[in-house]
Amino acid sequence: QVQLQESGPGLVKPSQMLSLTCTVSGGSITTSDYAIGWFRQAPGKEREGVLCISSNGGRTNYADSVKGRFTISRDNAKNTVYLQMNSLKPEDTAVYYCVADGSPYICRGPPGRYNWDVWGQGTQVTVSS
Repeated sequence: QVQLQESGPGLVKPSQMLSLTCTVSGGSITTSDYAIGWFRQAPGKEREGVLCISSNGGRTNYADSVKGRFTISRDNAKNTVYLQMNSLKPEDTAVYYCVADGSPYICRGPPGRYNWDVWGQGTQVTVSS
């Protein structure tokens, strides 16, 4: 089973952009046909599936709360997935988790609909002036 490690700046001002990186180790996301996604959890709130990308990169799905602002992409050669977040709002403040799963049906809909197999430790993102 692969391991996931999130990284990126932790603090940003409202309306600014921020990128997170999910580095995969212990296996290839290509040969294992892993779909990759991002979840987040804000203090006192339920965990939310934010977005995901299929194993071949041909399909993405987003939560309504981030459509038009967040983008997911993957570089299979580097075993890395990126989360680009634009026009950030204070309500985007949360711990962000990278997730992966090799099931063929996953990421056919919003990521929160599925039980993802592998989780990273999470990284804090704070949007504040």
